[in-house]
Amino acid sequence: MARTLITGGLVVTAAEETPADVLIENGTVVALALTGRQHWTADRVFDATGKYVIPGGVDVHTHMELPFGGTFASDTFETGTRAAAWGGTTTVVDFAVQSKGASLRAGLDAWHAKADGRCAIDYGLHMIVSDVNESTLREMPGLIGEGVTSFKLFMAYPGVFYSDDGQILRAMQQAADTGGLIMMHAENGPAIDVLVEQALAGGRTDPRYHGEVRKALLEAEATHRAIQLARVAGAPLYVVHVSAREALAELAAARDLGLPVFGETCPQYLYLSTDNLAEPGFEGAKYVCSTPLRPEEHQAALWRGLRTDDLQVVSTDHCPFCFKGQKELGRGDFSKIPNGLPGVENRMDLLHQAVVDGHLTRRRWIDIACAAPARMFGLYPRKGTLAPGADADVVIYDPHTTHTLSAATHHMNVDYSAYEGRTVTGRVETVLSRGEVVLDRGHYLGRPGHGAFLPRSTCQYL
Repeated sequence: MARTLITGGLVVTAAEETPADVLIENGTVVALALTGRQHWTADRVFDATGKYVIPGGVDVHTHMELPFGGTFASDTFETGTRAAAWGGTTTVVDFAVQSKGASLRAGLDAWHAKADGRCAIDYGLHMIVSDVNESTLREMPGLIGEGVTSFKLFMAYPGVFYSDDGQILRAMQQAADTGGLIMMHAENGPAIDVLVEQALAGGRTDPRYHGEVRKALLEAEATHRAIQLARVAGAPLYVVHVSAREALAELAAARDLGLPVFGETCPQYLYLSTDNLAEPGFEGAKYVCSTPLRPEEHQAALWRGLRTDDLQVVSTDHCPFCFKGQKELGRGDFSKIPNGLPGVENRMDLLHQAVVDGHLTRRRWIDIACAAPARMFGLYPRKGTLAPGADADVVIYDPHTTHTLSAATHHMNVDYSAYEGRTVTGRVETVLSRGEVVLDRGHYLGRPGHGAFLPRSTCQYL
């Protein structure tokens, strides 16, 4: 593999910002030096003057090809990882799904088959446990040994993914004993189902009612309950897609007690709101996801949580469904709209916009988008930083260029953008994955099969 040198840029990691040159050999960062201090030679040189040189993004919550509501997420591992690369993300961790009545092994093997040989960037897998029983609990240590070290449970979606409190406690006890990390979708599913039934019976069928029935208090209640169950089990807990300030308050209170409780939010909760769900006609269907979008006043609390480290990670929960033919399944019944938004290509730019707007520092941008997710899910320092020995997952980022997000120009396999018409400052210029150039100044050079499966160690915050 060619020896690569990136010169003249501002190297930004979660720990520091330094004008430095980066030397890459055999897919690995081998050295960094203050700009001009070393006179390295290389087969390939990138001039990053005036640009940032940052670690490739790590998105630890994506759903490629996920079956949901009688259809499938529209991005495959091939199209979804290509779009991620266009947006400066070089690692994703997706979710293998256990079907009810089947084994964890069968679900994991099915997702390996979907992803193997198709990914443009490196990837890992979490395991969705939708049927907690003695057999599946016995499988968990074996999966951890294979590098699938995190397990997602749902307090929502009765009849599909839902686990009751007893099942959750058993899974948490097993995780506590084996080093696994439980990821929790925290919403009170049975209560939400009552409210859905009542809304539909009252003729409230439009997309905006999706947000009204999935109440913030039911997210907060479930978050509180998950935290207490984790305390009983002596287990760590990672709450996914936190959207409500009341749920965040539960996390903050737990962390104030020193508990190993962690939280993730997503760009849609930072930039979109119930105003989008209420867009006229059926347009609001584009914004149906769970947890749902909240009123705009929740956003300030989420930004504050990111600054105070009560939220550690920003992922996308990328789960795209086309407006035509998929979201339209819920015309006349919001409960049948497939839940999910596209976003894997937009995350790094939207979070850089937060730097421009004063919500985050540059180092905090890299922390929540690269370093913290890598640590949380056992990939650091191979991923998430630029240091000798790290994989050469490197992005040259132009912080000055503006561009407008649009379905007409994005690379996700979905027919709308959740951020249509939004202009952001900052854009990916060049992307390297393990030293291979995947993208350079608007030219895509990646290929399916370059991306490798990543066995992960256990959570590095514990």
